[in-house]
Amino acid sequence: MTTVSLRFDDNMKKELDEMCDEMGMNITTFFMIYAKKALRERSIPFEITAPIDPFYSNTNRAQIEKAEKQVKDGKIITKSLNELEAMASE
Repeated sequence: MTTVSLRFDDNMKKELDEMCDEMGMNITTFFMIYAKKALRERSIPFEITAPIDPFYSNTNRAQIEKAEKQVKDGKIITKSLNELEAMASE
């Protein structure tokens, strides 16, 4: 047998203790069930996702694609920094 130590926020530990107690188990049993399910299924037994960067939202991506098309179609005028500075000085 091996011992595994975990660090928890005091409040989280208290809440987990209470939840496990309501289910008729302790935290050790909770983690054993979790580990056995993960090993049996060869996956984490719940979905883990990262927040989506709003830059890559469907709306922004559509705008980027629209701008790219405008550039390719010659509908966008491009200027160098020197040209823009010259225009600002006029």
